[in-house]
Amino acid sequence: MTLSLRPVEGLLAQLPLLQVEADGPVVHIRLNRPDKRNAVSDALVRQLQTAFVNLPQEARVAVLSGAGRHFCAGLDLSEVTEQDVTQGIHHSRLWHAAFDQIQFGPVPVIAVLHGAVVGGGLELAATAHLRVAERSAFYGLPEGQRGIFVGGGGSVRIARLVGVPRMTDLMLTGRVFDADEGQAAGLSNYLVDDGQGLAHALSLAEKVASNAPLSNYAITQALPRIVEMAPSEGLFVEALMSAIAQGDEAAKQRVRDFLEKRAGKVGKGGKE
Repeated sequence: MTLSLRPVEGLLAQLPLLQVEADGPVVHIRLNRPDKRNAVSDALVRQLQTAFVNLPQEARVAVLSGAGRHFCAGLDLSEVTEQDVTQGIHHSRLWHAAFDQIQFGPVPVIAVLHGAVVGGGLELAATAHLRVAERSAFYGLPEGQRGIFVGGGGSVRIARLVGVPRMTDLMLTGRVFDADEGQAAGLSNYLVDDGQGLAHALSLAEKVASNAPLSNYAITQALPRIVEMAPSEGLFVEALMSAIAQGDEAAKQRVRDFLEKRAGKVGKGGKE
């Protein structure tokens, strides 16, 4: 199938800081503040939450990207310079609520990373379930140099991706990872040439959208929670999710297709 993305109508068309397109089960949400390097303002955070809460009913996967030369250069610092402590807490919790809706929403999310993926932009990228980086991508957490601390969930999500020592290095020293270093550290799942990120992400989206929806949901929602549990509790929840997933009629049909040789085997080109 070749995707033909078209602008959506209704509520999602009324979010000026986002461009939302869709083709059947695939939705593409693009940050649309290129003149600000897609810096994350409170308005953008709220519109992201609105978009992911109100995905089209037929959506099975979402692709998240940024307009212009950069994915996202981080927090819009002009909005936080005069905040007091209470306001700062509420500001961080606003981000948490919006970013949780991306990570723990109904569909898998694939982020396309290019140019700056910095500070809050890296926190946003870390909410995605898969990340496709172009070679122009670079990663940083300049919070130490700004006199601030991550507030969009980075201490949890980024630390899980790269480990506490790497995250500490990025924050303390202002070190910047290039695309190759980011790939090696686990910040991206795929690394492609400049200009190829969106096409690669959409190709992955088509594959993901063809999976059984309940299986996708178990992978993106149960798996990250299971790994946080004690082993015995995790194994019990795994058994429950396995039974639920395989009991779904769509899953049963897929198993029948495999047994009756109507589905490809594991391997390149669908062959063992």
